[in-house]
Amino acid sequence: MGREIGYGFTNAQRQELWDRYQRGESLNAIARALGKRSSSIYNHLRPSGGIRPVSRKRSRLALRSAEREEISRGIVAGQSIRGIARTLGRAASTVSREVRRNGGCARYRAVDADKSAWDRGRRPKLCKRAVGAISCRQA
Repeated sequence: MGREIGYGFTNAQRQELWDRYQRGESLNAIARALGKRSSSIYNHLRPSGGIRPVSRKRSRLALRSAEREEISRGIVAGQSIRGIARTLGRAASTVSREVRRNGGCARYRAVDADKSAWDRGRRPKLCKRAVGAISCRQA
């Protein structure tokens, strides 16, 4: 079975929930079909206001997990950050920030770094206009 995500739903259950909701089924009917309580269906729909959220995907510019593995192997082999960056075809600053952000050379692990990057991208963020407005008022 799939991995449980928020409110005890698997990925397949989440897809089915949104499909049924968009077809206009009631919360009670969806809950019966999924074997859940209607309150958990409501709690799943509420944060997005009943609009199906866009599925998450990584930017094409972000480091891929294979690149993170290569960074990890380079660190173990004793290569310099610039050498690793040259191998990957990336800027040395990109590799340096990646390593520093994820525990430094002594503690860098590709799998953990990849998971952390995914989690950091998920955190709630202020929109750019709000950030600009805040910084202008403080100046």
